[in-house]
Amino acid sequence: MNEIKFVFMKTNLTSKTRKKAVLAAIVLLSLSLSIFLDFPQNIITVVTGQDRLVPIYYVETPEKKVAISFDACWGAEYTPKILEVLRENDLKTTFFLTGFWLEKYPDMVKQISEEGHEIGNHTYTHPHLNTLSEAEIKSEIEKTHRLIKDICGQEANLFRPPFGEYSNKVIKTLDECGYKTIQWSVDSLDWKEGGKESIVNRVTSMAHNGAIILFHNNGEYTAEALPEIIEKLTDEGFTIVPISELLYSNNYYVDPHSGAQKKKE
Repeated sequence: MNEIKFVFMKTNLTSKTRKKAVLAAIVLLSLSLSIFLDFPQNIITVVTGQDRLVPIYYVETPEKKVAISFDACWGAEYTPKILEVLRENDLKTTFFLTGFWLEKYPDMVKQISEEGHEIGNHTYTHPHLNTLSEAEIKSEIEKTHRLIKDICGQEANLFRPPFGEYSNKVIKTLDECGYKTIQWSVDSLDWKEGGKESIVNRVTSMAHNGAIILFHNNGEYTAEALPEIIEKLTDEGFTIVPISELLYSNNYYVDPHSGAQKKKE
């Protein structure tokens, strides 16, 4: 075995200079430790892969079931037509509503609920939740929860984060408020307003068992695309249900890598 030798270079540093160098090293180490300790927990979690919390993106199931959902933030021009299409096909879905939309369109909220659709919480002001404190997040959730309850009587327990943004802090806070955090596995991209066919092709080509499909209540071509999407999914053997009917209610976990809600063995 070759001998490994460590060679120490002689220097002409004075004792005073060496002391300054040691002091500088200590200060640098202390600064590094303080930055690490103050680093946001959700960022550390993502970097290390430890205890990472994620929303439910889809449900792992052998059944050919999918859930359709609509996010409502701005406008309601196309919502009556969407409800008409759902009514004609005898389908129930999930609408995630913001607080300011609830206040602006209370009669529409009542109609959505009266026609049997599930209402979820989408915050009050549609903020970037990762920038808020736990108290501020709770305020957003609780204010909208009360509005939903007061307007249509539903006790919401499903939440969709604005912009799809989340962190451990967000998910833990939502859990404390009694909510499941829901994302999506199929994005219709109806907000891009690329036309009916692009929405139909995208959704029907990406649909899978346990999928949660994202639409928006005021997409220009959403209502127009829905009948063909429903027909194609039905022809392929899919049953369309509200999100709560797709989810496992107990004895499950959420895979931190895929976001799949899975049954525990």
